[in-house]
Amino acid sequence: MLNALVGEKMAIVSSKVQTTRHRIKAFLTKSDEYQVVFSDTPGIIEPKYKLHERMMQGVKSALEDADIALLIADATKDANEANELFGNLRLKVPSILVLNKTDKLKPAQIEAVTETFKQSSSYKKIIPISALTRKNLEELLSAIIELLPEGEPFYDQEELSDKPTKFFVSEMIREKVYELFSEEIPYQTAVIINEFKEKESLIKIQADIVVQRESQKAILLGEGGKMIKKLGTLARADIELFLQQKVFLQLFIKVKPKWRDDDFKLREYGY
Repeated sequence: MLNALVGEKMAIVSSKVQTTRHRIKAFLTKSDEYQVVFSDTPGIIEPKYKLHERMMQGVKSALEDADIALLIADATKDANEANELFGNLRLKVPSILVLNKTDKLKPAQIEAVTETFKQSSSYKKIIPISALTRKNLEELLSAIIELLPEGEPFYDQEELSDKPTKFFVSEMIREKVYELFSEEIPYQTAVIINEFKEKESLIKIQADIVVQRESQKAILLGEGGKMIKKLGTLARADIELFLQQKVFLQLFIKVKPKWRDDDFKLREYGY
């Protein structure tokens, strides 16, 4: 949804759950009319290891800073479960319930889901949208602007995010891991950018893909290196589109057992 609202690819996209790991700020500025600072966070989960704890700290920090909370629910999933989860947040700011993926439902189904969420009085508005087809995004943006307090812009009009370019490059590589591999591999993988050198004709990027076990490394490599080559080709295409420049991308796979529960490694990897 963040990508659709801002009009740029700021967050990686996957059908798998728990794709987002970092809090990402994205800025939508329209000349002298408004500036909206979106803070995209991981979904709310029960932490199972230290990486999850860091992710939930990002959620907590975002809620403490926010003027409005956008509570995003999948319209195709259990509305009662989402309603209970959102109710437990004990929010101190106005909230908008955003029902996404309505393109997959019939009008009567959308109405039924909306009625379920209306049983809670904690939402200022309930807005059904489709980030994929951009349905009702303008209505959502208008509702956000209506609730935001007036003030001076925090960021320059040309800025899009508080994250550096290298962060988005690493996320594009990680996105391809989610696309190409299943089971536990995407969730036990981190991407570290070790080299980012801008030359006249191209940008040279060297990155490590960190996994937890040798067996995962073998799967990422594939027979004769087939899978890592495919991953690199797909990632390079997205990175070149993002940077608007030719890229030489070099990927290595490193095995770091139990990195998700290692405070030192989590800091080293940017969590």
